[in-house]
Amino acid sequence: MAHLLVTGGAGYVGSHGLRALLRAGHTAVVVDDLRRGWRDLAGGAPLAEIDMGDRAALEQVFAERGPFDGVLHFAAYALVGESVADPMAYYRNNTVASATLIETALAHGANAFVLSSSAAVYGEPRQQPIPESTPRAPVNPYGASKAMVERMLEDTGSALGLRWMALRYFNACGADPEGGIGERHEPETHLIPNALGAAAGARDAFRLFGTDYDTPDGTCIRDYIHVTDLGDAHVRAIEALLGGHPSGAYNLGTGAGHSNREVLAAVEKGVGRAVPVVEAPRRAGDPPVLIADASRFQREFDWHPRYSDLETIVATAWEWFSNPG
Repeated sequence: MAHLLVTGGAGYVGSHGLRALLRAGHTAVVVDDLRRGWRDLAGGAPLAEIDMGDRAALEQVFAERGPFDGVLHFAAYALVGESVADPMAYYRNNTVASATLIETALAHGANAFVLSSSAAVYGEPRQQPIPESTPRAPVNPYGASKAMVERMLEDTGSALGLRWMALRYFNACGADPEGGIGERHEPETHLIPNALGAAAGARDAFRLFGTDYDTPDGTCIRDYIHVTDLGDAHVRAIEALLGGHPSGAYNLGTGAGHSNREVLAAVEKGVGRAVPVVEAPRRAGDPPVLIADASRFQREFDWHPRYSDLETIVATAWEWFSNPG
């Protein structure tokens, strides 16, 4: 059993990672300023409502609620369009604050660190599925902010012995099958919750961005990974680091892609309602295809997604949408 610090544990992916850690028998303290998180998603874990970039406040958490065996770092802004419009907010919140966290963790002996990273570090790679050997070439400030944190971890690991993993996941989706937590963003930008809202009449018609891509049905293809499977992967990562596993970056995905139209069809089938759709032009920076080669993490950690078929993704997301909290 480990005692862990979980940043962003009141957010979407962070809350599912936190739940997985607690179920595995670990204890945790959550750091979240609740600007984009929700107090109830942190569940029963102790919550320090502070700005992670505030070194003095973070030092106090480490001193009073530690010692921590390791850190799982989920806290970040994650809207690509917003990062283009306000890049400094992303570099300040995602990169500079992460440097503060890494320094503080090392100063207090928390030498195992798992970063919630992103496929956005790859930019627009030509090879599909994408292996981890693909160079980092982000095309927006969000991806660049994550890539820089990965570089900081690499350099800190080499210089100071920090053990780290960067988990680059693709399209997180779904909700905990046991209920109680799920996807809650303001504004909501993800395909599945917006499609569910349109089907339920709770939102305007779904805007389908881009129908002229060089794909079988003209819409983008993405690798959808259930958030509960992501939580399981984070447990395996931190436990492995604490057991001496080497540092490194890993993709998390299924290795299979689904087009936007295929996902919309799965939503319609799953909820038994039509999704009203308005076709719109492509969004800048949306590659036609992004699919993970996650075979390395699967092989090294015996990790196999259990909930990431479209039927289960839609069913759990719809249950959360219909009965939040």
